[in-house]
Amino acid sequence: MTHHPKLYIISPPHIDDDALFARHLTEIFEVGGDYVGAFQLRLKEKGTAEASNRLTDHAASYERTSQMVDLLMPICHNAGIALILNDDAALAHKLGVDGVHLGQEDGTVEQARALLGADKIIGATCHASRHLAMIAGEHGADYVAFGAFYPTTSKTQRALDHWGTPDTELLSWWTHYTTVPCVAIGGITPENAPPLLETGVDMIAVISSLWHHKDGATAGMRAFAQVLSTYEVA
Repeated sequence: MTHHPKLYIISPPHIDDDALFARHLTEIFEVGGDYVGAFQLRLKEKGTAEASNRLTDHAASYERTSQMVDLLMPICHNAGIALILNDDAALAHKLGVDGVHLGQEDGTVEQARALLGADKIIGATCHASRHLAMIAGEHGADYVAFGAFYPTTSKTQRALDHWGTPDTELLSWWTHYTTVPCVAIGGITPENAPPLLETGVDMIAVISSLWHHKDGATAGMRAFAQVLSTYEVA
């Protein structure tokens, strides 16, 4: 049985107007329908990577994250969409969200599974590495994410240089030889998505190209849905 690939929506790292963001997310879910696969809350403390010798900025404070979970989780659940928290399995457990997405600096899939239990979603960033993805899959990740495929502002240049750039052959290999769903991320737009979607990737993750779409986030969702509708995943 086949289905269309979906959009994995990621929040901007900083949200200035909470009510406006909540309204836009509601509208995106309404127009996106079955083309939305998940929503990730990815709030960051700007400029904290270098100070702590990390490749990525630290997650936002507990208070800020908790505030946004309280606001956005009902919106996600009303639309039948999982809310996944970035970075922190312990915080995901404490806040009762639907899952966690782990970077390579955020602990292991095994640790997260032991804490969150069998029913929560656990995803892992694997950059351009088959090896990291295979380990994540063997340890019970519900999906793996590869990227960045295109130039992006969501990662520091230091992180991009460290982890490398994947190609579509990696996606094709993964979708052909494994059953663990995969997500492509990094600078993806409606215009450059087709080569990724042709590999059979399950979801494409987006940040800037949705929230900063020239005609607004809802128009961005419509543009992505139109592209997604022309592809199928086995």
